[in-house]
Amino acid sequence: MITNYPDMILFWDIHDFTTISEQMTPEENFAFINQYLSYMEPQIQKYGGFIDKYIGDAIMALFPNSADDAVQGAIAMLEQLKTYNSERQQRNLKPIRIGIGLHTGTLILGTVGGFGCMDGTVLGDAVNLSSRVEGLTKTYGVSLLITDKTWQGLKNSLAYDLRFIDRVRAKGKAKAVSLFEIFSADPPELRDAKIATKEKFERTVLYFIKNYFQKQQIYFKNA
Repeated sequence: MITNYPDMILFWDIHDFTTISEQMTPEENFAFINQYLSYMEPQIQKYGGFIDKYIGDAIMALFPNSADDAVQGAIAMLEQLKTYNSERQQRNLKPIRIGIGLHTGTLILGTVGGFGCMDGTVLGDAVNLSSRVEGLTKTYGVSLLITDKTWQGLKNSLAYDLRFIDRVRAKGKAKAVSLFEIFSADPPELRDAKIATKEKFERTVLYFIKNYFQKQQIYFKNA
């Protein structure tokens, strides 16, 4: 059975997981991932989402009800990460960083595979773009990025700390998408600094997109 429906797709991934993983045995890797997920998964369920699949240390989750559910769930995950990292530091372990990408689009839900092995999953262009957006969190050095499609679905975008960060054409895509960083879960000092420089920062980005490089350099220094 195959069904078409709109959804909010969330991808999240642990930054530098390969470096972290190579310092552990396979058994320690499993224990680490399961403990980490015990912090993250309840936040997804709390806001009406569910995990579609685990891809190593990466996870894809779906939020079928609203863009606000997806964004609030992502923020809750980042807040919970602070608690998890605090406990890691008490055990003399380095804190981990994650990246979350959110996009809204139409999915196809069905089964894939052959006679020997079949599984239920979702497919579609929206899934691929959500994964690309998550990957861009590393490029921009941020924790949470959403696309303009998700931003447009928010009931009140002013309820969140966000800033326009770029307009990009993801690898393999013909059309460009606008990206917004949501920094509500950033440490207080960093969050306040981003709020204070938001107008100058966004104007700098617009000048960059329009190739006004001289103005862009001036505003970037000020920001």
